Amino acid sequence: MLNFLSKKIFGSSNDRVIKKFLPIVDRVNELEKTYEKLTDDQILKKTSEFRQQVKNGKPLDDIIPDAFSNVREAAKRSLGQRHYDVQIIGGIVLHRGMIAEMKTGEGKTLVSTLAAYLNSLQNSSVHIVTVNDYLAKRDSEWMGAVYEKLGLKTGYIVNGMDEGERKKAYSSDITYGTNNEFGFDYLRDNMKFSKDQLVQSDFSYAIIDEVDSILIDEARTPLIISGSAEQSSALYKIVDRIIAKLDSQDYEKDEKSKSVVLNDNAIEKLEGFFKKEKLLTTGNLYDINNVTLLHHTNQSLKARYIFEKDKDYLVQDKKVLIVDEFTGRAMEGRRFSEGLHQAIEAKEDLEVQVENQTLASITYQNYFRLYKKLSGMTGTAKTEADEFF
Repeated sequence: MLNFLSKKIFGSSNDRVIKKFLPIVDRVNELEKTYEKLTDDQILKKTSEFRQQVKNGKPLDDIIPDAFSNVREAAKRSLGQRHYDVQIIGGIVLHRGMIAEMKTGEGKTLVSTLAAYLNSLQNSSVHIVTVNDYLAKRDSEWMGAVYEKLGLKTGYIVNGMDEGERKKAYSSDITYGTNNEFGFDYLRDNMKFSKDQLVQSDFSYAIIDEVDSILIDEARTPLIISGSAEQSSALYKIVDRIIAKLDSQDYEKDEKSKSVVLNDNAIEKLEGFFKKEKLLTTGNLYDINNVTLLHHTNQSLKARYIFEKDKDYLVQDKKVLIVDEFTGRAMEGRRFSEGLHQAIEAKEDLEVQVENQTLASITYQNYFRLYKKLSGMTGTAKTEADEFF
């Protein structure tokens, strides 16, 4: 009851935040006639003036009325669209690093131009995250007309672009792209050998469309770049041949955890075999220098003595197929991880496929934490409010 009455008298917390923005909206409306009188060249020059003010230490918040008025006029002249008062409020919300709840059709694309322009005045690239490649290209070209009027360069990144095209897009003042493209470009940059090879610009400010989908639903989705492991696949064949020489009294099996434990005699026996094959040249099997050999040994032990043909896997057309333990069906295209599949291939005297390893990985959650400031738009912000906080 008290909560209901306080909302009636003082408004909700959301209402109180928006109420603080209304004087700024009034100021933008007061300036509209002034900016309508400017020529195209004067609108263009305003951007340079604002940038100089920011460089001299003027806070972005103090420039909001003039900057938003400039964008509104540029949009009217280039697109024939005028930012409504609610869209001005939306622009302030985005600039403050908040989430704007806007339904489809309320002009989210146009609203983003206000915050994007204002934050680009710091001479740092603004990233606008869309839900697919089509929207990234469309919005970049559509809103690019507004940014061009203001003297800004616009770019977009989509699947299939080469390094040069990506670098050019990231050097723009405003860059559109999907969360996938931004994330994978970050991973690829982290695998480069010198700074001049990097394609991405700084992580200053990002506006995320459908922010609930990206920051909550897909937050922990990992982006992974994998590649071929450097170790020779031939090693699995050699190790398997040696493992096959063990007797049943050399090891203990744990079917539940799918592990094999060697006894001391077996370890000595194996080390002798490995030394003959010149696989073990210094120390014992458990030395840090021999960790690769130990890994191959463990996987070969599992392949030989735990995983059974026609129960855990099938061999068809010279390929090892995993059997689903719940359905009993062969899972085409799936492989056991961490070298186990290769060890089984060696056991079955098949061609050992090249092992893949993870070269780089990041979740969307951790990627977007790189930005100094983050804001977003969605039609369902209120229902996800607690999780956004």
